Amino acid sequence: MTLSVEDRLDISELLALHGHLVDNGELDRLDELFTDDIVYETSNLGHGELRGLAAFRDMARTRAGKPGAPIGHHVSNIVLTEAGDGRVHARSKGIGVGPDGECGSVTYEDVIVRGEQGWRICRRRITLHFTPAGAPDTEGAGK
Repeated sequence: MTLSVEDRLDISELLALHGHLVDNGELDRLDELFTDDIVYETSNLGHGELRGLAAFRDMARTRAGKPGAPIGHHVSNIVLTEAGDGRVHARSKGIGVGPDGECGSVTYEDVIVRGEQGWRICRRRITLHFTPAGAPDTEGAGK
């Protein structure tokens, strides 16, 4: 499979749509982003692994409006790699903004598949960065 320019634009828009839907509370539209069997890995954030779209929606509804929940998700630095079998690996950077203005940097690692309704994320791993690259403290040790 060769990714066309149109595929690359569609996938980039898919990745950007996450922040708009989640930040606006449009959780009933998450099927525009994720497959029904999404695996959403947030162990690095202390939330473990979620399996399935319903589980992700439940978590998002539970966290909405709670202290420390991000109010803004921003994605950038998208790099797409063809993976065969109709899959694309996407690596991107994210910035989350909390209600107190505190920001955090994450890396999103996604597996994206094309189905009947277009491109969807079937697996996402989020890694929150606690220290700069090359710092003596290891990731997560400074929590």
